[in-house]
Amino acid sequence: MKMEMLLALMNIMITLFFIVPIEKSSMAAGKKKTKAVTLKMAQQCQEMLLDNKWRLDLSFRGITTVPKEVLMLYGRDEVNLSRNLIKKLPDFCETMENINVLDLHSNKLEQLPATIYHLKNLQALNLCNNCLKGVPKELGLLNNLQTLHLGMNQLKVLPGSIGDLTELRYIGLSDNQFTRKPHCLSRLKKLERVNLDRNPILTED
Repeated sequence: MKMEMLLALMNIMITLFFIVPIEKSSMAAGKKKTKAVTLKMAQQCQEMLLDNKWRLDLSFRGITTVPKEVLMLYGRDEVNLSRNLIKKLPDFCETMENINVLDLHSNKLEQLPATIYHLKNLQALNLCNNCLKGVPKELGLLNNLQTLHLGMNQLKVLPGSIGDLTELRYIGLSDNQFTRKPHCLSRLKKLERVNLDRNPILTED
């Protein structure tokens, strides 16, 4: 009987010896690793659109930073960096002036660099679902901007310079902390739609 118990105990120890390391390695392998953006990756993520423009799609990559060298080389017309873990953007360079569409929704952005004004040809900017508590006044220098998505952030006010976006047709401000419609929007003559849904707008007496 003692021999049987000893053999059973030895079998348990042998099983634990081999199984536990395997489980640990499996758990480690299951963890998502942050991927660094490389030039090769960026090249593979390019696609030509129907209008002969180029789009760089780096969405769903788990990236936390954006090497500006990559955007300088491959960010030609449209850049999609949505659904990542980006907290901060690099200072924009004048070499990125050709970008028409910049999609940064569903990241962890806490602020925008003032140098965003370099994106002179930007027509659509998506900043939905981030952690923005404010936007720089330099955003008002994007004279060609037609669509601006700022929903699902923590905004309470907009800089008055937003009223200088003379080509703006749509601005999304839903799911923020606005208590009234920003006054600067009244200066936008081409504005067709404002989305202020799910804000704590105060009713006027």
